[in-house]
Amino acid sequence: MRVDRAVVAATARLEITGDLSAELRDKPLLLAANHIGNVDVLVLLAACQRRGIAVRFLATGGLFDIPVLGRILRQSGSIRADRHTKSATAALRHVVDALGDDQRPVLVYPEGRVCLEAGIWPERGKTGVARMALAADVPVVPVSQWGAHELMCYGKPLADNALNVLPMIASWLRAVRRRPTLKVHFGTPVDLTDLSADRPGDATRARDRIMRAISAGLAPLRATEPDGPHHRDPTRPVSGKRSPWR
Repeated sequence: MRVDRAVVAATARLEITGDLSAELRDKPLLLAANHIGNVDVLVLLAACQRRGIAVRFLATGGLFDIPVLGRILRQSGSIRADRHTKSATAALRHVVDALGDDQRPVLVYPEGRVCLEAGIWPERGKTGVARMALAADVPVVPVSQWGAHELMCYGKPLADNALNVLPMIASWLRAVRRRPTLKVHFGTPVDLTDLSADRPGDATRARDRIMRAISAGLAPLRATEPDGPHHRDPTRPVSGKRSPWR
């Protein structure tokens, strides 16, 4: 975390608003954030450290297979979720168990991927995070962020060779020269008290409330860029679907 904070500080300016209330500290909870870039996890980690939050991650299985990073993730108590396999469904149970065994918050991305909406407003999102919150009966704190998309271009779908990785590194070095402003806002917990893990439709209702809360916190952060980011990334594909939370 110290290395991460130093890297973020050397690359950009970090502005944080909001915080966890005293009654939420040292209790299991989910931090639900919008996912806007390849390295926004570094920004969120630095913001969490600034606020004194020792956070864990729900991360795609491929990250755990990277020699050094995988060991760090495992030793920090992060939770593996392999996509397109039956263990992706089991991840819900893993998170519920992890929240019961360890009081540290778990950072999750309800969208499930880097946002491909044209204006980088949150996509509709999936119900996985909502189902985890309802099953574990833990608070969900919305975390909104803006600016991390400027740190590194989206790049190629597979960064498996130097030709694919070099443009991403080059975009990072350009960001170091520009020093963009990174904004992170910790919102108030989303009210899910009237919803149940066992009632049909409640997971969707919970997902909608979580995504609306993230979007509401995001709007002030990007007040001068309401329709789309000023920073253009020609490598980022566009889904063609408009965010329902704009």
